[in-house]
Amino acid sequence: MHGANSSGLTPRHFILNGIPELEALHIWIALPFCFMYVTAVLGNCGLIYLIGHEEALHRPMYYFLALLSLTDVSGCTSFVPNMLCIFWFNLKEIDFNACLVQMFFIHMLTGMESGVLMLMALDRYVAICYPLRYSTILTNTVITKVGFATFSRSVLLMIPFAFLIKRLPYCRGNLIHHTYCDHMSVAKLSCGNIKINAIYGLIVAILIGGFDMFCIFMSYTMIIRAVVSLSSADARHKASSTCTSHICAIVITYVPAFFNFFTHRFGGRTIPHHVHIFIANLYLLLPPTLNPIVYGVKTKQIREGVIKLFSERKIF
Repeated sequence: MHGANSSGLTPRHFILNGIPELEALHIWIALPFCFMYVTAVLGNCGLIYLIGHEEALHRPMYYFLALLSLTDVSGCTSFVPNMLCIFWFNLKEIDFNACLVQMFFIHMLTGMESGVLMLMALDRYVAICYPLRYSTILTNTVITKVGFATFSRSVLLMIPFAFLIKRLPYCRGNLIHHTYCDHMSVAKLSCGNIKINAIYGLIVAILIGGFDMFCIFMSYTMIIRAVVSLSSADARHKASSTCTSHICAIVITYVPAFFNFFTHRFGGRTIPHHVHIFIANLYLLLPPTLNPIVYGVKTKQIREGVIKLFSERKIF
């Protein structure tokens, strides 16, 4: 096999083919992806700087938002630059170990994003249901601990993917019809039994996505009950408006994720492969691009912080 080591079972490198059937359009397809990536990096880095700079934003809700922004910008940086090199410079070769590293970070940061959205839902639950105890429950120590726990969960659950891929024999070539190293896309090149890969992938999806969605659902169930019980219409509107940005972030993240999950498993031959690849890329790139915009538009304190920051720079 071309690109294989001496054992003939493990390739030295893989070839990332980009979006199959649309190779002639790669140079143009890269433009919107590049624009989205630049928007994501500038928006998320700006949000992190603003939250660190503005003392009024030194609150649990914004600490979690900064963590989400850091996760988002890291996630899209783990694959977009390499994807643009494939589209613009035809640099399709990726080392076997580099592929494993990219796969690990993409899946780990995706799991981390889901976990942070769950923490933000719990933050809104505490803020609305226990407003007087909000600052005493969500202290900086608690925020650090739950953030580290979420990070550790993603790391520990994603590490086995690398070992599951590394143990497989590869005799079906080294051409990956994708823009990045995805776990099952790599596993399908193997001539060995990949059932355990598929089962473990499903288990991880349930442990992370299923658990996080359950916590989000329960948090908003209790939030709705608390909001409905408020006597004042103004109080109900104020309480519910604090959740708007987070609900938008959940929709932006989970709708493409569900679409990607179900089209890959149940789409079969009815959905063209290049559509699968498009969806997979949007699933990773759309949330980092839109989250800063959503929070910037929907959150009054962030809008005021941006205006204040630019006013200070103008005066200076």
